[in-house]
Amino acid sequence: MASGEQFHFDPATYLDMVREEVPAYDELQDEVAAASAGPGVERVLELGVGTGETSRRVLDVHPDVELIGIDESAEMVAAASARLARADLRVARLEDPLPEGHFDLVVSALAVHHLDGDGKADLFARIAERLRPGGRFVLGDVVIPDDPADAITPIDGIYDQPSRAVDQVSWLGAAGLDARIVWSRQDLAVIVANSRT
Repeated sequence: MASGEQFHFDPATYLDMVREEVPAYDELQDEVAAASAGPGVERVLELGVGTGETSRRVLDVHPDVELIGIDESAEMVAAASARLARADLRVARLEDPLPEGHFDLVVSALAVHHLDGDGKADLFARIAERLRPGGRFVLGDVVIPDDPADAITPIDGIYDQPSRAVDQVSWLGAAGLDARIVWSRQDLAVIVANSRT
């Protein structure tokens, strides 16, 4: 997770907690990793590393990449670092400047929903600036579903600020990326956004 107010999460129990709150958690993670597949990936940025679950799955798809990851929680970064010895994991917020350089792939799972709409649009513009030509951003997150009955993930409305998937596709388009929803299940979605240049 990315929000600074999430420090109360205990890395030792986080995975069990998130799997209880997000029943399709593992399917979401698998879909994010699958959407990351493709040739030419050498440098990866993960936003909201958490305990390293997304990183681990992405590294299974791209075993020889350089992976840089950020998370606001030093405890989460420490836990993920223990699992991902080769990764360069840093304590930083999604609102902070992104790590320097360009990336072939940017991924994020269950972190961006902590930003409001303006924060998401700003982040997407900064991601677009960091993507190499032909690069890809894969976002897996909680969204506001079209059918209110599909809203099953607990949302506090303060630190959790999901947006509709179609709005995020629009904001990604405004940032200069070609975006589409590639998977959805109730209030979860995976969006892939490709650099146009």
